[in-house]
Amino acid sequence: MVDLKKLQKDIYQNKVDKGFNVTDINEEFCLTYGEVAEAFEAWRKKKDDLGEELADVAIYLLGLSEILGIDLEDEIQKKVYKNSKREYKTVDGVNTRVKEFDVNQDKMQPSVAK
Repeated sequence: MVDLKKLQKDIYQNKVDKGFNVTDINEEFCLTYGEVAEAFEAWRKKKDDLGEELADVAIYLLGLSEILGIDLEDEIQKKVYKNSKREYKTVDGVNTRVKEFDVNQDKMQPSVAK
């Protein structure tokens, strides 16, 4: 299994070593968005490099997380757990959340429409 914490640090160090941006957060979000767009185009045009484009998206997310001091592995694990505890029902053909899981209180809360 991949150690995302180490990979996150390695990606950041590679950015530093190669002279890439590690300070302009706006630029990093824009570049990440650009990589998502490239992955979409690869999928839409049925290109062979879709996997590589998705890898670019992951690399940018991990790099941005390290720049911001966010442990992405931990955040992903918490979010997957939270999503597994949410409850949904189909309303007018749309899958709608009816119960939200509060990780801090470790219990279900009724979902409030936003």
